[in-house]
Amino acid sequence: MADDTGSSRSKPGPRPRPQVPPVQMPWAPPILQDRPIDPLSPENVVRLDAAVRRILSDVGIDVQSTEVAQILRQAGCRVTGTLVRMDGDFLTEMLARAPRRFDIIPRNPDRTITVGDGHLLFGSVSSPPNAWDMERGKRPGDRAAMRDLLRLSQHFNCIHFIGGYPVEPAEVPPSLRHVECLAEMLRLSDKACNVYALNATQAEESMEMVRIAAGLSADEFRQAPRMFSNINSVSPLKHDGAVLEAALRFARAGQAVFVTPFAAAGISAPTTPAGAVALSLAEALSAIALLQYASPGCPVALGSFTPTADMKSGAMLFATPESLRATQIAGQMARHYGLPLRASNACSAPVPDGQAMWESAAMLWTAVRSGASIIYHAAGWIEGGMSASCEKFLMDCEVLQQIQRYCAPGLNDCGDEGLSLDLIARIGHGGHYFGHAQTDAQSRDAFLRGFLSDTRSYENWAQDGAVWTSERAHRMVPRMLADCVDPPLPEGAQDQLDRFLDGRRRAAGVAEPA
Repeated sequence: MADDTGSSRSKPGPRPRPQVPPVQMPWAPPILQDRPIDPLSPENVVRLDAAVRRILSDVGIDVQSTEVAQILRQAGCRVTGTLVRMDGDFLTEMLARAPRRFDIIPRNPDRTITVGDGHLLFGSVSSPPNAWDMERGKRPGDRAAMRDLLRLSQHFNCIHFIGGYPVEPAEVPPSLRHVECLAEMLRLSDKACNVYALNATQAEESMEMVRIAAGLSADEFRQAPRMFSNINSVSPLKHDGAVLEAALRFARAGQAVFVTPFAAAGISAPTTPAGAVALSLAEALSAIALLQYASPGCPVALGSFTPTADMKSGAMLFATPESLRATQIAGQMARHYGLPLRASNACSAPVPDGQAMWESAAMLWTAVRSGASIIYHAAGWIEGGMSASCEKFLMDCEVLQQIQRYCAPGLNDCGDEGLSLDLIARIGHGGHYFGHAQTDAQSRDAFLRGFLSDTRSYENWAQDGAVWTSERAHRMVPRMLADCVDPPLPEGAQDQLDRFLDGRRRAAGVAEPA
C-alpha cells in the first residue's frame, strides 16, 4: 500500500494553507439541558446506599490522624486508634448540611464559576510528571512546559478552571512546589484554581497566596469560596491523615474541597462497577461527613475516579466500559446524596492519536451525561496521566467547544424561529435552503465551526500536505502562545507574592527562585 496518508513531515509536499486564527466560543460555562443518566433502578440505589453505610459502620475507615479521630469521636463515631466507624444516621445528618450548589469567586470576579445544579466546568490537565510534544517527544516536566500549558488554559474560554499545575516542574524542589507553582498559576491566569496541600501548613500557605493575588483582606477572603482543593483517599478504606488535616483548614476557612477516591477496579477496589463505587463512596462520604461536622455547610463535592486494571500487566486503563459505567453510577448516587459530582477526562494512549481522542471523547461525554459538574483533566492528558501535551490540549478543546455548543439552550428552541414553518412553506417541495436569505442569516450562528478539524475532501487534504490532526495542533500551538496575554494582578500583589515566596525559599534553604 502506498504511504500517501502519513505525516507531512515524512515526505515533501505543498506548504500548508494559511490558517485563520482559531475561533473561540465566548466565556459562558455551559449548563446541561438533558436529564442525567440514571443507570440504577430505585431498588439498586437503595441497595448501593445500604452497602456504603454497612462499609462505614462495620468495616470503618482508617483516617491515620489522631486529630481527625478525636474530632469524629466527639461527633459520636466509634473510634479505635485511628479506625473510625460511623453510623448511618450520623452520615445522613452530615450530608444534609452540604450545599447542592455554590459559587467560587477567583481574583477576577468575571470568571466566577458555579458548582452543581447542572453547571458544567472544564479544567486543565494537572500533575503529570512529564511533558510531550511532536518535536521533542517525552521529557521531564519543567517550568517552561508548565507556563505554556497555563497560558493555553487562560486563553481558552472552554477551560473554566485551572486544575493545578499542568505538569510537574522537576527543577522545583518538592518542598517548595506547592507555592512556586501556585505563584505561576496566580500570575498567568485569573481563573479559579485548584491548590495543592499535603498538610495543614501547606493549606494555610496556599490560602494566603490566593488571598494576596486577589487583593483581599483576611475577612474578605473567608466570606466566599475563592479557590478549591481536591483530596484523594488511599484506597482501600484509608485516608492520608495529613491531607485530611489540610482539608479541615480549607473547610474552616470557607473554601471548597472535592473528595475523590482513587479506586482502581481490580487493584485497590473490587472489579465490579457496583463494588468499586461502593468502596469509593464510603471513602469519599467519610471525609465529607468529617468536613460537614467541623464546618457545617462548607462547600464540598463528591469525586469519581475509577480506572480499571489490566489484569496481565497491572496497568490502569481509562475509558473502559466498566469505568464509564462506574462514573454513571457515581453520578446517580451523587444526586441521591445531594452533592455535586467531580469526574475526569482521561486516556491511556501514550500520544495524542486516534486512540487518545476516542478514549477522551468517551470519558468527556460520559462525565457530562452522568451529571458531573466539575471535570478535571478536560484538556491535555495523555499516557494515563504520566504526560501532558499541548497538542492534545488543543484537540480536547475542540471537543469541549462541541459540548458547550451541544448544551446551548437555543438548540432546543421550538418557537417560531426554531420551527421555521414560514420558511418551510416558502421553499415548498423540491426546493433547497442553501443560499436562501434566511438560511444565510441564521447560519452565521447556527453551526459551530471547529478551529482544528479539517472537513475537506481527501483530495484537497492530500494536496495541502496531508497534515494529520495532531500535526495541525502542533503547528498551531506557537501561534496561540504568541497571542496569549497574561492577566494583570492587582496593584502591589506581585510584590507581596514575591516577598512571600522569598520567605519560603529562605526557610527551605533555597536562595534563588528554583
